Amino acid sequence: MNLFEHVLRSGRIFANKDVLRPSYIPAYLPHRKEQIERLAEILSAALRGETPSNILIYGKTGTGKTATVKYVAQELERMAKQIGSKTEVIYINGEIFDTQYRVFAYLARIFNRKVPMMGWPTDVVFEAFREGVDRERRCVIVVLDEVDKLVKKGDEVLYNLSRINSDLRRAKVSVVGISNDLTFTDELDARVRSSLGEEEIVFPPYNAMQLSDILKQRAELAFREGVLEEGVIPLCAAFAAQEHGDARRALDLLRVSGEIAERLGEEKVREEHVRLACERIETNKIAEVVRTLPLHSKIVLSAVVMLSKEHRKRRFTSGEIYSMYRKICGFVNIEPLTQRRVSDLTAELEMLGLVSATVVSRGRYGRTKEISLSVQESSLRDVLLSDYKLKSLSAFRLRTQMLLNEENA
Repeated sequence: MNLFEHVLRSGRIFANKDVLRPSYIPAYLPHRKEQIERLAEILSAALRGETPSNILIYGKTGTGKTATVKYVAQELERMAKQIGSKTEVIYINGEIFDTQYRVFAYLARIFNRKVPMMGWPTDVVFEAFREGVDRERRCVIVVLDEVDKLVKKGDEVLYNLSRINSDLRRAKVSVVGISNDLTFTDELDARVRSSLGEEEIVFPPYNAMQLSDILKQRAELAFREGVLEEGVIPLCAAFAAQEHGDARRALDLLRVSGEIAERLGEEKVREEHVRLACERIETNKIAEVVRTLPLHSKIVLSAVVMLSKEHRKRRFTSGEIYSMYRKICGFVNIEPLTQRRVSDLTAELEMLGLVSATVVSRGRYGRTKEISLSVQESSLRDVLLSDYKLKSLSAFRLRTQMLLNEENA
């Protein structure tokens, strides 16, 4: 029997799994009518041969910002084609194109300018894009998703794009910035802030009822008829509503629940599969957060993990953590940071939900802060050791355990 035969035979759950992925843009977006109409109203200027205002779109992760912009963009380009208007929407992800050079090199290539992805002066690359876009009468709308990630390395991209129209004779360019961070513009130059944020649209989080509507709409296309038990969608919606109304998390939960049921050979998706999916997604999310931490933050977290594993108590003082941190730094041959800087890194780990801090009174000795892990040690160990600079920690851990055994003997 072929290796994949049993897998194909077991596919009784899904009709079209891709419907549950963030990249899918439905024909109708529930509970975003106000935002869709506002965005369409602003961008409609392009169809009249005018320059649309620049727009900043804010909202937490999973509130439908990107899906709404892509949906409106599709409708805009469709209408432009019908009436003979030269209107183009270009989508750029700020996590991928994270420098001014990459953004302008990508844009220049779209307009048939041969620009390498590195090596030229940035102003030359920008000029290549400007010349390319200005060859025809057209309106170009540049969508910068995750724009806050892009401007962390400087706001020159936004400065140049927001002011490019003064140097264009034929074309018009408009910018749509999408961000999860409502405060990122505070760091921008005042001139960029005023020209970029001509219009602002805020996307509020979904509530549990709205998430249920979204899941029902997608489930009709994603699953075979009758495979979802009644409580599955409300439970997915309830879990996601706790995460700031994140529709992306709700869709992931529903998809992973179906995948778990399918792998177990079940004929229906039940609430127990949703709970298993919730645990799996949480573990994956933690792993991704830890994987992207700076090296010294990983060492601080490793120190808390080590202490938690080798001692019976669950909470440790900042002094105990710093002592273990220095030992690990010495073992992996890395220069340690100061105790104050390590305290700052511990506070950042607390913000990420990886550790928790409790202020404890020591009577006449004052108060102290005690740190403990907020997640399972098992969900951290493999991710920390996957960093090649920390691979030797397994040997350090064995040596530490031997020393502790000797002390207790």
